Formats: sequence, C-alpha cells, structure tokens
Amino acid sequence: MKVIEVDLGKRSYPIYIGDSILADKELIDKQITSHQVLVVTNETIAPLYLKSIVNNLAGLDYDVLVLPDGESYKSLDCFNQIISRLMEKKFNRTCMLIALGGGVIGDLTGFVAACYQRGVKFIQIPTTLLAQVDSSVGGKTAVNHPLGKNMIGAFYQPSAVLADTSVLSSLPDREFSAGLAEVIKYGLIRDREFYEWLENNIDLLIQRDNKALIYTIERSCINKAEVVAQDERESGVRATLNLGHTFGHAIETGLSYKHWLHGEAVGCGMLMAADLSMRLGLLEQEQVDRIKRLLVRAKLPIKIHKDIKLKQMLENMKVDKKSRDGILYLILLSDIGQATITADYTEQALTETINHFLE
Repeated sequence: MKVIEVDLGKRSYPIYIGDSILADKELIDKQITSHQVLVVTNETIAPLYLKSIVNNLAGLDYDVLVLPDGESYKSLDCFNQIISRLMEKKFNRTCMLIALGGGVIGDLTGFVAACYQRGVKFIQIPTTLLAQVDSSVGGKTAVNHPLGKNMIGAFYQPSAVLADTSVLSSLPDREFSAGLAEVIKYGLIRDREFYEWLENNIDLLIQRDNKALIYTIERSCINKAEVVAQDERESGVRATLNLGHTFGHAIETGLSYKHWLHGEAVGCGMLMAADLSMRLGLLEQEQVDRIKRLLVRAKLPIKIHKDIKLKQMLENMKVDKKSRDGILYLILLSDIGQATITADYTEQALTETINHFLE
C-alpha cells in the first residue's frame, strides 16, 4: 500500500492507495472517528461495495443514503436530500460522512460535509479512476447549476482518501477512459517524464495492469497534492489543474450534463487548449499531434459532441470560475509538461479553435 500526505498543516490528510484496501478492517476502523456515520453512495456502487463498508460500522449509529447515478444528480436537490437525512436522524456536529462513489458522490457529499452544522468530517472512498486521481483529492466540493458546472460549492478537505485499485475492475471501459483524461492532464501541465511514461505504457493501463495502475494513481496524486499544498484555494498555480476544463465544462453544460462523461469533455477540452496554444504560437503542430495520438489511444473523444454549436460554446465559456472582471483566463500549454494561465488570446483564435473541433 502507498501512502501520500496532502500537506496542509493542521488539515493535512493521508491518501491510501493499494489493491483490496477496502478489505483492510483495521485501516477502515482507523478512519472512523465518530459514533454517527452516514454513507452516501449511488445505485451502481451500492450493490458492489456498500456491504464491505457497512460491515465496519457494526455497533455504530449509522445510516445509508443511495442516490441515482449520473452527473445530473450533482444538484441542490440531492444536496438537500442528504441534509434532510442527517437532520431526520438527528446527526450532530461530531458526525462523519463517507462518500462511496465517483466524482459526483464525492463532490456532493463533500459539499454537504462543508455545510452541515458549519462543517463535519468526511472520508472519500473513490470508486472511479477519475475520482481516485483527481476529484477526491484537494478539497474541491460542489454541485452544478443548470447555467454552469460546479458554480455552487466550497473548499473543504476530507479526513482521508482510500483509493482501492481492485474496485476499478468493475468500472466500464468508457468510465475508465474518462479517468485517463485527468491522468494525462498531470503529464501535460507539470510532469513531462510522467507524460512520456504514459505514452509508453498506455496500453498496459487500458488493460488495467495493477502495477501500472498503482503507479499511475500514486504519481497523479503526488502531482495533485503538491499543487494543492502550494495553492489550496486556487489563487494561482492550482488553476493549471483546470487544463481543458473551461472547454469541457462548456460542452457538459451545453449537453445538460448528459451524453458525455466529465473526463470525456475534459479530454476533448485539453486537445482544444493545445490547438489554441498552437494558434497563438506557444506550441508546435507536432506537439498537438502528439497529444492527439495519446488521447486517441486512451479512447477519448477528439471532436465536440454534434449537439453543440459555436455560439453555445462561447456563451457557456463565459460562465466560468476563471473569469475575472469580465475577462476569461484560459489554461494553455507552452510545452508538454508546462502550463500557462493567460488571457492573452484573440476572439478570432478562440473561434477558429472551436470551429475546428465542431462535428
């Protein structure tokens, strides 16, 4: 088992990474620090992994809330459902929440933990590759609004993250590929050596080789933890973790959070960011082609969904958390392994990039 520390002073916490760690009763018991525990999961994950968690809660005052599965349920309605359950069960401010699921469950449960009685403890048990390498780490919690993704939320760190690689065996291929988008992102923004490793080992990852998986999750979490330790609230370097996200969120919003997975939108968005970087003279065409080849090998989309139009993309991109005083800052690339935050681009170049990717 690998253990990575997210260094945030008194709010530091461990990330445990390994095969079948959810079967480690001693490890699970060590994380439960309250007599009152609410497990939040979804209809897909509950039949697979809920029992192994509940078995560790015998003798405690615990409850389980099973939500529908899907990005469209990362909403204020589901947020209210969880709050209502906590209040109905008379859970106090020393209670603990467990988020058992992918990014939707993690973000939603974390936001509830941040708000309920002004903050209670929660544990992340991510069950998708995307959640294990990205969304479960760093304390970003949120729900979506029909006009924009992740516009309602808080920075709130978990008490621990438990990333069990064995749960990825049940992950559909499409969900697995969606997670690879966030993995590739780390190589593109700050870890060229890791990017080159991915180019050489992507086929092993697609086959879900356990040794390759553990290394990938560990390397990704180290990158994420280092950035979060430097800039917890995204006032600077942490914004680079959003490579491809402004484009991707605009696609997701345009599709009403249906049809595409988050990682698929981010994958396409990263290639769009690389294309715009090339149009601005920051990248060579050969580098853009190199990125495209890896995304294709990871089975990620490289064209915008057919239901999205140019005007819709431009409008949706304006509703972005990286907008300041009416100016939209974008995360672009000056090299593979080097990201830059800039508003120094033209509307024409941005429009040309979007048009290039429209089906």
